Amino acid sequence: MKAAITATAKYLPDSILSNRDLEKMLDTTDEWIVTRTGISERRILRDPEKATSYMCGEIARQLLEKRKIDASEIELIIVATMTPDMLFPSTACLTQGIIGAVNAWAFDLNAACSGFVFALNTAARFIESGVHKKVMVIGADKMSSILDFTDRSTAILFGDGGGGVILEPADEDGFGLLDSRLYSDGKTGQEHLLMPAGGSLHPASHETIDKKMHYIHQDGRQVFKSAVISMADVAEEIMKRNNLQADDIAYLVPHQANQRIISATAERMGVDQSKVISNVSRFGNTTAGTIPICLAELDEQGKLHHGSNLILVSFGAGYTWGGIYLKWQ
Repeated sequence: MKAAITATAKYLPDSILSNRDLEKMLDTTDEWIVTRTGISERRILRDPEKATSYMCGEIARQLLEKRKIDASEIELIIVATMTPDMLFPSTACLTQGIIGAVNAWAFDLNAACSGFVFALNTAARFIESGVHKKVMVIGADKMSSILDFTDRSTAILFGDGGGGVILEPADEDGFGLLDSRLYSDGKTGQEHLLMPAGGSLHPASHETIDKKMHYIHQDGRQVFKSAVISMADVAEEIMKRNNLQADDIAYLVPHQANQRIISATAERMGVDQSKVISNVSRFGNTTAGTIPICLAELDEQGKLHHGSNLILVSFGAGYTWGGIYLKWQ
């Protein structure tokens, strides 16, 4: 038994933060940002009373409406996020409460930008084992909550948003989530992309706040190099394991880190750019939200057909990276 996606949804806040807006805040220009990242604008959830669980709730409601089922039918909710409302309770539990999924248990999964791919793979195992028949997987992040808007190396990259899917047993053999390969490298990756404070190592204090340790810190050059190599390698591995050629792929759906990484990954794989999904120019990097947002847009545009082969690839802090081969039901 394989797990298939039976509904998709996304949520993007209404408020747009454009490169022109950032020019007023930072020593940067629209041309500089676009040339290096391909990003023109990103969405920001400005309401201080709304956090990641709000976006997850909006996504979850859409999923239920599209699938035409009641929240009581959902048996498990997994939320991939690195910006939970709070350390505990989990954002997944808050989402479960928002939609009234009284028969679901729920937990968060933090694999940074690879969170949705890790969560989708985890959810599929519950379907394949026969333990559950309806699992909701959401990837969402309020990145603006951990950005230093005086640091142009990170402030220009990220936006708020998320997306999600419902997973159920596939109706036909050979469809659904057919293969996956997931990796982590905590030795190499821990120093290049992180938020130093806020955990048990450096709890919040005047010192950690003064040193801006509760914001994202990134070595962009190292992350770029590792992301391109890792995403291309895992995609190539997935394709070889399943005897797939570039022509067999309907779409490559990569994590939307920046356009240079997306293009370099596709080029290294030998996949035509027309098959590479990119919305980074409009939304920036929404971390765990990027891939499900892409899937929801493809679905809304009617571009996903019975038998479409999709390769999902991601790379994030940790380091974490992975790939999934999905045949659309």
